[in-house]
Amino acid sequence: MQTILEWLRAPWPWYISGILIGLMVPAMLLLTNKRFGISSSYRQLCAASIPLSISYFRDYDWKDQIWRLWLVGGIILGGFIAAHYLNGTVTPELSDGARSVLAQWGLGEVKGLVPEQLYSWQGLQTMRGFLVIVAGGFLMGFGTRYANGCTSGHSIMGLSMLNPASLVATIFFFAGGAIMAHFILPFILQ
Repeated sequence: MQTILEWLRAPWPWYISGILIGLMVPAMLLLTNKRFGISSSYRQLCAASIPLSISYFRDYDWKDQIWRLWLVGGIILGGFIAAHYLNGTVTPELSDGARSVLAQWGLGEVKGLVPEQLYSWQGLQTMRGFLVIVAGGFLMGFGTRYANGCTSGHSIMGLSMLNPASLVATIFFFAGGAIMAHFILPFILQ
């Protein structure tokens, strides 16, 4: 029979972790009357760290929503604790199939989950690295702001509240991810 620590260290099936994430949404609403979402925490971070002379942040009281920064900090800390103390490894391993696809794209050296040729300071100086990191990051940020929320806000919180706009956003998040993974990324990386 497994001990509790052994059970915690073993990978959990999707249906257990999915239910736990799903239960977090009503718990957050019932206990704190707050909605789950990560992208709005960037606004708090920017408003707290950028001078008030920028008009976008001048009328925004970031201290009123400080709980969002605590939520993000807790997610980062929880991930660190789980990786170091429960699982014993910091990064999961890529499957052999994923490694073979990356090798076909000329990205054979992978440490953890990301290819060093793209996700490094040297990779950033190449056109491929610039497109993936800078242009991709800009498009993600723009899309999140344009959709009025991120995947966690729409797909977890919005769908649980039966929000039609969140359903549309989630459909397009997944469609965009599939198009990027199957058509655009192979074109950029080859």
